[in-house]
Amino acid sequence: MHYHPLGHSNLQASAISFGCMSLGNDEAHNTKLLHQALALGINYFDTADLYQQGRNELFVGKALKGRRDKVILATKVGNQWRADGSGWDWNPRKDYIKAAVHHSLRRLQTDYIDLYQLHGGAIEDPIGETIEAFEELVQEGHIRYYGISSIRPNVIREYLQRSHITTNMMQYSLLDRRPEEQCLDLLHQHGVSVVVRGGIAKGLLAGKPAQAYLEHSREAVTEAQRLLQSLSSDKRSPAQTALLYCLAHPAVATVACGISREAQLLENVSALEAPALTEEEIRVLREGIKAYAYEEHR
Repeated sequence: MHYHPLGHSNLQASAISFGCMSLGNDEAHNTKLLHQALALGINYFDTADLYQQGRNELFVGKALKGRRDKVILATKVGNQWRADGSGWDWNPRKDYIKAAVHHSLRRLQTDYIDLYQLHGGAIEDPIGETIEAFEELVQEGHIRYYGISSIRPNVIREYLQRSHITTNMMQYSLLDRRPEEQCLDLLHQHGVSVVVRGGIAKGLLAGKPAQAYLEHSREAVTEAQRLLQSLSSDKRSPAQTALLYCLAHPAVATVACGISREAQLLENVSALEAPALTEEEIRVLREGIKAYAYEEHR
């Protein structure tokens, strides 16, 4: 396993990390999978209070309780479940964030959260108030560092200018190269690490049948799959090639993979043992798969 620093923090995150949203409701299976991931060198586990109405944090906290000093626990806040459980509403207010953290701490069975992330956000939010909440939580010792989870360039720029974020989680893959246009270099220049989600594009870069994805038609996805296959081999699967593409950008510290089966776990971790992408292979991928730009929130 390779480890990369998260921003200017003293945290070293595994290059392949565990996106816990993929966990189901089988506690025994979840625990086994999380323990296997840790044994294979994964130390970054990313959850959110939104997932399974908090049960996801419960699963993660219980499974990793006796291994707390070996892991980086990352969770998210901002989506407030309605009292009747019918859905959630966006709430980036200071009082909500400072109350919600205590529920996450209890579910995760820990005294502190390594990385607390704002789970979304818009330029119209009371950003100063949100930042104040995170800064106070750091001072109070409830969290060690904070970040955001955003694909909106205008929101990202605002937090870079006004806060001390350590990370930004964002969707990025060969089928979603929008971050390359405005975000990745800017984040890297500010010393903020990117935590990638969606690195294999809902499985489309790992062998799932082609279908339309974002601006890409089904035919375009099929062509992308063929190109990926042509650059893969018995030593590097298409999914591993896709993950290594994400990790090739210096802004990217880790790719949070959605893992629900042992086979997925083993393939994702083994990507780091596969042959690295050459500059020529990266060029071929970039020229062969169209990159789109963000049309909104610029």
